[in-house]
Amino acid sequence: MYVERASRLPGAVVWTNTPSRPGVGRVLPDGCMDLLWHDGRLMVAGPDTRAYLPDGVSGPWTGVRFYPGTAPALLGVPAHELRDRRVELTDLWPASQVRRLADRVNASPDPASGLEELALRQAAAAEPPDPLLRQVVTALDAGRPVAATADELGLGARQLYRRSLSSFGYGPKTLARILRLRRALELARAGVPFAQTAARAGYADQAHLARDVRELAGLPLGELLGGGG
Repeated sequence: MYVERASRLPGAVVWTNTPSRPGVGRVLPDGCMDLLWHDGRLMVAGPDTRAYLPDGVSGPWTGVRFYPGTAPALLGVPAHELRDRRVELTDLWPASQVRRLADRVNASPDPASGLEELALRQAAAAEPPDPLLRQVVTALDAGRPVAATADELGLGARQLYRRSLSSFGYGPKTLARILRLRRALELARAGVPFAQTAARAGYADQAHLARDVRELAGLPLGELLGGGG
């Protein structure tokens, strides 16, 4: 069972998930990175460019999902180094430090509150998020073209690409594609017909939507909505 709530960390979400059986739960790309807790261990999920399929590990999971572009400053690592990866936090930080943090999370009333406190402490010690990153996400999520977004923010195409690679894990075109998929799925799950979903989400046509869903999510749209992901 999956449950989420808004975090006290602006833009972040705290979630818990106990899969009904091992290997269940297709994780779709969303432009975000997560700090994870599982079985007493701390991990990080990097930004995905395709659906992630759990490898059969069962038991409860807890995570803090950070707003796109904000996790690298908290973790001290560029997002592209973690693209399409799940790593132990000890791969990023000293093992002795991670053990202390894990002990603190494990001693909390529940892993979700402990993990959220950890994220809040990291955010307080880090530089504030670059407001330009949120503007990039907002513009692309509204369907603005990448070139127009760069112009409006006073950036060259190469500047925007470099900053996106470090902050989001990939270039702005990939981010725009992922955000468009999220818009489409929200519409389709609300019962909007697929042709209208394609038009409203910014696809050329329904066939374009179908291709993108299959490439990014790994399933046809109808199967995805029917519970396959």
